[in-house]
Amino acid sequence: MLKVINQQKKTLKCQFIAMLAALLTVLSIPAIGASDPGGYGLKIYKVNSGLYPYVQIYFRTFDQNQQPLVNLNAMNVGLMVKGKAYDPAKRQYQINSIRQRQEATRSVLILDASKSMVGAPFGAALRASARYIDSKRPQDEVAILSIRDTKTGYDVVSEFERDPGALGRRLADVKADGNKSRIYDSIGAAMQMCGMAAQGSVTPSAENYIVSCSIVVFSDGFDDGSALSREELNGRITALNIPIPVYSLAYTKQSKHFKNLESLSKNSFGIYYLIGEAADRMQQTVEQIQNIIQSDYVLTFRSVVPVDGEEHAIKVGVEYPSGSGKFTYENAKMEAIEPPPIPVIMQMIQQLNQAIPPLPAGQTSPYFDRPAEAASAPKATTTAQ
Repeated sequence: MLKVINQQKKTLKCQFIAMLAALLTVLSIPAIGASDPGGYGLKIYKVNSGLYPYVQIYFRTFDQNQQPLVNLNAMNVGLMVKGKAYDPAKRQYQINSIRQRQEATRSVLILDASKSMVGAPFGAALRASARYIDSKRPQDEVAILSIRDTKTGYDVVSEFERDPGALGRRLADVKADGNKSRIYDSIGAAMQMCGMAAQGSVTPSAENYIVSCSIVVFSDGFDDGSALSREELNGRITALNIPIPVYSLAYTKQSKHFKNLESLSKNSFGIYYLIGEAADRMQQTVEQIQNIIQSDYVLTFRSVVPVDGEEHAIKVGVEYPSGSGKFTYENAKMEAIEPPPIPVIMQMIQQLNQAIPPLPAGQTSPYFDRPAEAASAPKATTTAQ
């Protein structure tokens, strides 16, 4: 009898564990950077409330291979404001890819121009940089730094520039003649350039609105003489309010230093590419980076929160694939502020008013009509006459 009881207890325990595992599977939300082969994530990196009551949320997505999710729309991207979920059927928000929009991006290319890079590796880096410039959109801007033996450890080859011809001419003048590689100081300088880029300011034209800034590093990762340590630079990266991804192309034979670039990329929401001695892979790699940057999304919605000058919680959720029931959420905040009465801004609001018109008569809320509460409410009974 005791043996039977113990066996029953063991069976119940196994059933309980199985039920718990099933429940956790249903309730689990994939984390950013999850190692699950079917995992994915998103990162909100900017919220623009300058066109209120219209709010724009800029976010980046990635799958298990760190590639952007494709074909997202209002049916698989959800929105919540102050804990209330928007109903996509009411058409009060829309999803667009940055690729088809006018907002601009910025990138800083960092070329390790030390003598150890002379030859095929440096030539490949120059060609890949030129390819990166050629594959950008007309409104996107690129700056170029070269790591050389100067007082700061780098040269500013070009400030932010849109003209690919001008960038190409300046790039052609870069020579690999440095004795030291102050990589950390150069990346720190690139971060400062991104921070001074007036990101998020409302300007007279959409193409002057900078939505993101990225850093692309061509180097073997060997730092020689930087005032900044890797730990200090990673600390700065962690403290950033707006992510500045560092995309590292690690090349040459000295692989023992590659972990320095890998650490910076992973900490900054960027990607580390192990090129090794295959310098010819650089052009293909920079095309992948451009694709990631241009595959960001913007969610634009009409807010019904009254203007009060306060911050309010918002949440964006992605269901991928559509209909899978697997959601990943990211939190952010918007400001309920009154935009300045500048004619260009008023014109932009009018354009948004045409794209997302007010709710039709009879509808007062963009949120779901609480279907769960309606379903749980007691049903009225009828009495036969």
